Amino acid sequence: MQASAVEFGLDTFGDVTHDSLGRPEHHASVIRNVIEEAVLADRLGIDFFGVGEHHREDFAVSSPETVLAGIAGVTSRIKLGSAVTVLSSDDPIRVFQRFSTLDAVSNGRAEVILGRGSFTESFPLFGFSLSDYETLFQEKLDLFSQLLEQKPVTWSGSTRPPLKNQSVFPPVESGHLKTWIGVGGSPNSVIRAAQYRLPLMLAIIGGSPYRFKPYVDLYREATRKLGHEQQAVGIHSPGYIAETDRKARDEFWPHYRVMRDRIGEERGWSPVTMDEYVSEVENGSLYVGSPETVAAKLAPVIPALGAHRFQLKYSAGTLPHENLMTSIRLYGEEVVPAVKAKLASEKAA
Repeated sequence: MQASAVEFGLDTFGDVTHDSLGRPEHHASVIRNVIEEAVLADRLGIDFFGVGEHHREDFAVSSPETVLAGIAGVTSRIKLGSAVTVLSSDDPIRVFQRFSTLDAVSNGRAEVILGRGSFTESFPLFGFSLSDYETLFQEKLDLFSQLLEQKPVTWSGSTRPPLKNQSVFPPVESGHLKTWIGVGGSPNSVIRAAQYRLPLMLAIIGGSPYRFKPYVDLYREATRKLGHEQQAVGIHSPGYIAETDRKARDEFWPHYRVMRDRIGEERGWSPVTMDEYVSEVENGSLYVGSPETVAAKLAPVIPALGAHRFQLKYSAGTLPHENLMTSIRLYGEEVVPAVKAKLASEKAA
């Protein structure tokens, strides 16, 4: 993997942050802050900015494309996309239209990451049954993949009315909308990405990142056996950067703990302990620390997984906007250049 070929991005789910007095920010304020964070990322030369979709009280963004369109108007070069779009509970045609419109507004900078979603609130909200979880994603991905060809579509399935020789507008100006498949660790999802000739985005949010190497190998082998051209592999993982390791760990921990335990209570997990937190920081998929520490941890992961892009999920529950801005600045000014230099030196050697 050439150092120059690796891209570095940032992801946020629009987590509802607290202000300096510990009070929850209004959802509207959080959305405006996300736009400010994206502007900083663009100024720092970061390659990609992703905004996720959720439909619950602790996240402010339910319409990523609208937020991204706002960002497009105040940035000039950074690529813009969804950190995940829950295709299962949406209409593939409307998703394509929204992102083709974003592509026009941003002058060709739009991308989309399609996934089934780790949260399920959108299913009852939009009238879908969780019993159709697999069928909804499979059929809608099949339709979306045809839309990407930008030709009249004829399609039928059980999840929506059929289409016969139907054109969809607006088309993408360049003829290509970059579309990733987000995968959390399912071999079937990895193979599905290969079948549809789509890049693979690995959501590595816990445990050693190196345990995902077999999924990359599976993706490469499935792509080869299908006779398709190899596609990009990306990594999405959480993290936080401060001036020192101690400062980063201390600032991140209380917000991470509240977020992790809130989700864990819904899913039947035990409360997270400090030992578990430290283990994730030191050996797992939490990139928390000083710029030097985070760069040293990240640099070997990229070539080990053959990654073309790394996206840092920089927001973390109630962690204040001011802290997020500092983390973004250190990521762009110090972590990314250090990782690029390390990869370049290894290639030269």
